[in-house]
Amino acid sequence: MLEKIQVLLQYLLPKYWITYLLGLGASWKGGWITRYAIQLFIHVYKIDMKEFDNPNPSNYTTFNEFFTRKLRNNSRPIDTNPSTLVIPADGIITQIGKINQTNIFQVKGIPYHLDGLLAGHDNIINYFNDGNFVIIYIPPQNCHRVYMPCTGTLREVLYIPGDLFSVHPKITKNIPNIFSRNERVICLFETDFGYMAQILVGTVIVGSIETAWLGAITPPREGIVKHWRYPNTSNIEDLIILQKGHEMGLFKLGSTVINLFDNKKVILNNLLQPYDIARIGMPLAQGCNQEK
Repeated sequence: MLEKIQVLLQYLLPKYWITYLLGLGASWKGGWITRYAIQLFIHVYKIDMKEFDNPNPSNYTTFNEFFTRKLRNNSRPIDTNPSTLVIPADGIITQIGKINQTNIFQVKGIPYHLDGLLAGHDNIINYFNDGNFVIIYIPPQNCHRVYMPCTGTLREVLYIPGDLFSVHPKITKNIPNIFSRNERVICLFETDFGYMAQILVGTVIVGSIETAWLGAITPPREGIVKHWRYPNTSNIEDLIILQKGHEMGLFKLGSTVINLFDNKKVILNNLLQPYDIARIGMPLAQGCNQEK
């Protein structure tokens, strides 16, 4: 019954206004009020601050500074095998496996299609037919920064406007095609293991989605698709290359990351299953047909 009420509220609540107002609150320098709220958040969610670059809660002047806190160097060792792709975010693996032609997975008999997730962009969809995917949910208490599974050269970025349904696993299994309906930022990389898409999915309360090269992509929420291609000049120095384990983006509060991998170029770690804990740097997959 409670789950049904939570789903109903997703349709009834003014999610954009909630997100806007809480975003303002998260950027407010509230002095002792902010410090107390951060301390309470740490206590409730049992966050180990020793894992982070700035472990003293009193040093964060806003909730956004706290939400986007950086991990301490070496707190997440990155698997150094050049053929190993690594987990890009701390969180929970909600789905992982093969893409069946263009169907990513099914929830209650309803398939998720690449066409919807990638907003009908056939030039991107074709890379991932019969490929592999992983979906990682980032709870509010986790690090909200997202890292590269492998070294990649950025080719395209798409911002797709959409709804702001919660992406908590209890909600996603009850709202059809939620990842195709929510706002998202799709980043396409060319790697030694074929093409890889890293998709940052928006959700209620998330004040911002940022990438390392564009900064804040949302807000503003203008309701229009935005498309960037790289490099945007003929100068080779303008190539954007992100190394394995390097930061590629962040959320201001937790959300979901979806990775898509090229067909026959990546073999997923068969030890990983839905609801496993994900930790940045752990082996996610093995690349094959690596180009020298």
